[in-house]
Amino acid sequence: MTSLASQFGGHDAYDPNALPVELGRRLILDAVEPVGGIEHIPLRDALGRVLAEPVVSPIDVPAHDNSAMDGYGLCYADLAADGDTTLSVIGTAFAGQPFDGELQPGQAVRIMTGARLPAGVDTVVMQEVVRAADGRVTVPPGQRCGQNLRRAGEDLRAGLAALPAGRLIRPAELGLVASLGIGSVAVRRRLRVAFFSTGDEVVNVGTPAGDGQIYDSNRYTLFGMLSRLGFDIIDIGVIRDDPETLETTLRDAASIADAVITSGGVSVGEADFTREVMARLGEVLFWKIAMKPGRPMAFGRIGGHGSDAAWLFGLPGNPVAVMVTFYQFARPALLRLAGVDPVAEPALLGVPCATPIRKAPGRTEYLRGVLFQDGGQWQVRSTGAQGSGILSSMADANCLIVLGPAQGNVAAGDTVQVQVLDGLV
Repeated sequence: MTSLASQFGGHDAYDPNALPVELGRRLILDAVEPVGGIEHIPLRDALGRVLAEPVVSPIDVPAHDNSAMDGYGLCYADLAADGDTTLSVIGTAFAGQPFDGELQPGQAVRIMTGARLPAGVDTVVMQEVVRAADGRVTVPPGQRCGQNLRRAGEDLRAGLAALPAGRLIRPAELGLVASLGIGSVAVRRRLRVAFFSTGDEVVNVGTPAGDGQIYDSNRYTLFGMLSRLGFDIIDIGVIRDDPETLETTLRDAASIADAVITSGGVSVGEADFTREVMARLGEVLFWKIAMKPGRPMAFGRIGGHGSDAAWLFGLPGNPVAVMVTFYQFARPALLRLAGVDPVAEPALLGVPCATPIRKAPGRTEYLRGVLFQDGGQWQVRSTGAQGSGILSSMADANCLIVLGPAQGNVAAGDTVQVQVLDGLV
């Protein structure tokens, strides 16, 4: 088995103790490959799934030349170049009820949107610009030959791929496949993801918290983020700070899942065993990222490439750091594992910052922010205190303010990059 470190050690910026964010994301995406297994399922069950095979159109879409407007179909050659033209209206073409006759010189057909073009029609004039009375229609000058038409196959051609393999099926894709008359699709099997929290101080919701203990919020945020992605998820619970228990748990989780996500146990504290156990069971590619929050974050592989192997994401223990590292690293990698191709980089928008921000160069920082409009202009402001344990700041945020490693202090009015959370959270 080729080691992960040997695969990526040639990168100039590869430093497992302080990896830049962009390189870390790229290394993960380069390492993981889509899971195997294909299912053929009814189209209505395919929302949120990933196509395993291209969807090939069996028909042209549109199936025939048709009108893009309610109006009048005519032959462009009948129109005067510099004045009005009056034509006789010989019938009406409806969508689903075509006009079967053929236009002769000096004639026009009333035509509705989606109706098949009658023989002899090469132009449609929309009804708002004409004058119609007593079975005749008067067309003003300035029309263009071929206007307001939709040609057969201009959307999709029979025999060509309408959707590629690797496409995530959203509502638009459902409608597109249905428009082809296709009732089932081939999709990749659902990704299986196991997750658990670590720490003697962590207790389950519903259990009385003792002195120095905290309720486990991380499994709930992970449950929410994973559920949004449509995976099969396995909640293993809270695992105590015991190396043998943790090793057994990781090995068992790898045998039933494609990926395992832990929260806590990846820093340098005496009781942080996750990184040590990961290295014993497989390999850790890196364990620190040059970012805030979320510096202690590990990525690696448990086992080899067989059925008992899994990718492992060792996320930090602080609640905000769990969410930020999940969005920046785990989410794109899991989508890649699920077969989505290509996996889009997180979209960044430049907007003015309403308030100053203090920052020292050297690492990427993610601040919780609120994107808002003031006087018709989009701006962003911080949610306030940015401690990685302040989960309320994530609940208040609708975006992350992304400050790159070279960025220093931000003055009010400066443009900053934001990552919108709607659609992710």
